[in-house]
Amino acid sequence: MATYLTPALAWRRLREGNERFVSGASSHPNQDASRRSSLVENQHPFAVIFGCSDSRLAAEIIFDLGLGDAFVVRTAGQVIDDAVLGSLEYSVSVLGVPLIVVLGHDRCGAVTATKTAVETGQMPVGFMRSLVERITPSVLTSLRNNQEDVNDMVIENVKQTSQRLVDSSRVISDAVEGGRAAVIGLAYSLADGKADLVSGIGEL
Repeated sequence: MATYLTPALAWRRLREGNERFVSGASSHPNQDASRRSSLVENQHPFAVIFGCSDSRLAAEIIFDLGLGDAFVVRTAGQVIDDAVLGSLEYSVSVLGVPLIVVLGHDRCGAVTATKTAVETGQMPVGFMRSLVERITPSVLTSLRNNQEDVNDMVIENVKQTSQRLVDSSRVISDAVEGGRAAVIGLAYSLADGKADLVSGIGEL
């Protein structure tokens, strides 16, 4: 089963699926009735994808996946909260997923809103404020490094989010240290559909 893939093989499988998507040669695997039937009793996803909620970033489509292939968690700006951590820990400890993917993308609305808030001092209202507060460290780091483009801030946010997962969760850090899992950060291009590796924690 896919569960027994190494982190490196899981990343290779994702990469190959993304290459098919980019070239317009998606094979749409594991989307038929027999696959659906085979998954009724259990699931063995080979990756957990923690990505932005953006409608243009549908994980199963951009990596050419099907039912049971990926455990998917999404929030705007891929912002971490307790529910996200619990979901990711479940995927690693119960489902045995070998690869955690943090997926950001260019022109991210949440990162753009944070950049605007930092520059103007005007925070958004309601719970959107929580999103901005959590992305702010990445925006500030980018500005300190003289990176003022929002897409640089997206990459910084992916890197910081990946590190925060390992720092915040003993379950995840133990799996990484034990070689059972790795955490990678990917930056997705809306224009060409390519997901590029921008960070990695663990053996790949």
